[in-house]
Amino acid sequence: MEPWMKGKDIQRLAIMGGTFDPIHYGHLVAAEGARYEFNLDRVIFVPAARPPHKTGKEMTHPAHRLAMVERAVYSNSHFEASALEIEREGLSYTINTVNAVREIHPAAEIYFITGADAVLEILTWKNVEELLNVCKFIAATRPGYNLENLEHTLVSLPRKFLNNICTMEVPALAISSTDIRARVAEGRPIKYLLPELVERYIFEENLYK
Repeated sequence: MEPWMKGKDIQRLAIMGGTFDPIHYGHLVAAEGARYEFNLDRVIFVPAARPPHKTGKEMTHPAHRLAMVERAVYSNSHFEASALEIEREGLSYTINTVNAVREIHPAAEIYFITGADAVLEILTWKNVEELLNVCKFIAATRPGYNLENLEHTLVSLPRKFLNNICTMEVPALAISSTDIRARVAEGRPIKYLLPELVERYIFEENLYK
C-alpha cells in the first residue's frame, strides 16, 4: 500500500497528473509552489498510463516513467509517486483517479495540478462537471502566459465551476519534456533541467535515443 493511502491526517492533498516523459524541474517547482500556496499536506504524482488525448502517440513505457518520478520526488517528504493509473485497466481518466483518491480520503480537500494548456482542453474531459464539483484545479502557467484564451475557453462553464480553477505562475515551466527528449536524441546536454537521478536513469536505460 502506498503511504498516501494510509495517511489519516491528510486534510488537503493534490494530484499532479501528466505523462512525465520525463519528469523535470518544471513539474517539481510547480508542485512545490502549489504545496506552499494552497497549504497542501501531500502532492501525489500520478503518471498517466494511457491518456485518452494521446492515444496513438508513442510514449515511454509507464514503468520507466513511474521509475523516473519515484527518483525525482524521493527527497521531498511532501511528495509521493503513485502507480494508481498504471495499475488500473483502460484509459487514464482523471475523474476515475480523483474518485479513487476521494474514496480513501473522503474528508480531504482535493486539488489537481496540471498545465494551463491541459486545462484549455478540460471541456473535452470525461464527466467534466462532476470532476470540477469534486476537486479544484491548479493551472500552472509560464510567466507572461496569456490567460485570455483560458478565460474564453471556459466561459461556458457555470460560475461555481470556474471558481474551482486557480492559476499559478511557475517560471521553471519554460523547461519541457519534449525538448529534453529531443536533446537526448541529438546528444545535447540535459543536465540542470531535471534531477540528477532522473538524468542517470535516462542514460542507464537508454531512453529517448
